[in-house]
Amino acid sequence: MFSHPAHALSLGFGSGLSPVAPGTAGTLWAWLSYTVLSLWVPPLAWGGVLAVGSLVGLWACTRTAQALGTSDPSAVVWDEVLAFWAILWLLTPASFTAQLVAFGVFRFFDAVKPGPVAWADQCFKPAAGQPPGWRQGLGILLDDAVAALCTLLVLAFWRVLFG
Repeated sequence: MFSHPAHALSLGFGSGLSPVAPGTAGTLWAWLSYTVLSLWVPPLAWGGVLAVGSLVGLWACTRTAQALGTSDPSAVVWDEVLAFWAILWLLTPASFTAQLVAFGVFRFFDAVKPGPVAWADQCFKPAAGQPPGWRQGLGILLDDAVAALCTLLVLAFWRVLFG
């Protein structure tokens, strides 16, 4: 993990190395880190954190995918971190229960990959035998961004329909 700075970031500072459900572990790390960082990062600054995190994350996820020789390694969880930070940022202020529901809905979209999430997941897959490159790094981030958008849409519809 510490052989290159890109690996520490893309592996969610170790959370992606969980032997069971690394994406869930990365999302839990995102939730905890968002809660702690929000003590110092004002709400408007989160937009900048997400923008910089996305640019640096593109580099880190690409480099780690190249080092591991696969286009979307399960241990790379920076995409879950960014996506769940965005959800929490747009959802806050929210109760613990609302955040827990958001966590569950996001994990559903990220793991099951229905509809648009599956489409986003397939957009940047390399051809057989092609090594991972920048397109695959973008693909790593894209499907989780779409999963976050779907999560926010479900939560918005739920709020409109059920108050």
